[in-house]
Amino acid sequence: MPDSPEQNRSKVISRSDLLEEWKIIQAAQKNPSAFGSLYKKYFPQIFKFIYRRTDSEQLAGDITAQVFLKALQKLSSYSFKGVPFSAWLYRIASNEVVQHFRDQGKNRTVAIDDYQLNELISEEPATNTNQEIGWMIEFLDELKEEDMQLIELRFFEKRPFKEISEIVNLTENNTKVKTYRILERLRKKIILKQDQHK
Repeated sequence: MPDSPEQNRSKVISRSDLLEEWKIIQAAQKNPSAFGSLYKKYFPQIFKFIYRRTDSEQLAGDITAQVFLKALQKLSSYSFKGVPFSAWLYRIASNEVVQHFRDQGKNRTVAIDDYQLNELISEEPATNTNQEIGWMIEFLDELKEEDMQLIELRFFEKRPFKEISEIVNLTENNTKVKTYRILERLRKKIILKQDQHK
């Protein structure tokens, strides 16, 4: 089921909310039982992110549990960087998913809906054909892991660039440039396919 337009807007958190969250993190660094509120807040979105990459509820649940265990174990080393705590969790989650597929010798999967694919293809999602959506799936499958991660975080997870830059360990400007270059390459491939099928 596609997200509503409200859900598709980038998720930006106010400075006061970030500082409030930082207080909770500091409390959890002193007393691990305070970590529960962070777990409750972020479990659903981290699970969803991992599920999209594994297409298995059981595996996503196992990896998500591992992410939160690692986060709790390393919480003392966490420092506030002006982005939501979720950025750190997404980084751990990405690493855990990559490690899982490396250990299993399998390729990652990406579960996405037609609405998200339409957004990637053009500014007018309703005009895209099933054939174009099929091409986009094919092109996404060919992306390098780090390129796919940028597309996922920006267009499927709707994360703001500041947060994505923290997750992928790049500057915010470099993150924007790389993401839009990947998007432009994908759209050019779609245009080329359209021209070939005229």
